[in-house]
Amino acid sequence: MGGSRDRTADQSSAETGQSVRQEVLISSTQAIRKRLLEAGVSFAPNANIAKHLLPGDIEVIQTEVERHMQAVLDALVIDSNHDHNTQGTAKRIAKMYVREVFAGRFEAAPEVTEFQNDSGLDAVYSLGPIAVRSACAHHLVPVTGRMWVGVLPGDKLIGISKFVRLANWILSRPHLQEEATVMLADELEGRLKPKGLALVLKAHHQCMVWRGVRETGTIMTTSIMRGAFRDSKSMRSEFMAQIKD
Repeated sequence: MGGSRDRTADQSSAETGQSVRQEVLISSTQAIRKRLLEAGVSFAPNANIAKHLLPGDIEVIQTEVERHMQAVLDALVIDSNHDHNTQGTAKRIAKMYVREVFAGRFEAAPEVTEFQNDSGLDAVYSLGPIAVRSACAHHLVPVTGRMWVGVLPGDKLIGISKFVRLANWILSRPHLQEEATVMLADELEGRLKPKGLALVLKAHHQCMVWRGVRETGTIMTTSIMRGAFRDSKSMRSEFMAQIKD
């Protein structure tokens, strides 16, 4: 009898401890949201909140996502307790969302060294195709494609690999393609201060392929032309000729 009471007490204590840990976790994630609201900071799907995260916040977010993903599996009546294929799935998804596919929300911008255009380079140069990976904000399924950038330099230059790093940082968030293209153009324009900037993004949307109309061949194209590329038809033609497949 005593052993039975002890086991019951231990179980009750463990459940209480788990409940307390969950309350602390919920309080912590709520504290992050409160912090952002009080600072007047957007935490929309495609926003970056890295400047407002404190040490340990990423771990709190990942743990909370894991807990809720397990609840999703349970709601789908998937027995992940006994099925070896889905054991640990919630943890894997949480890590994937926070550390990989949506990392652009939580990580600071990559370091980008800028150089003065001392030689006075004034010729158009283009870069691409750059592989792009994002996710549809409506269904959180992949958006994949290719991107090209054209630049007519001003006073600043950056290394070509930095275009890729900045694209990855911006696009690793839930997006609408139209908004993602504008955000990346704004980021590049703000850093380079070019005389002209062109950006073309072509992508497949799995929200059309995997579900809904299930159309496999459709590509969405968005383009932005600023400065000299917007004002000069010949400049646009030169860029489009450079990126022609």
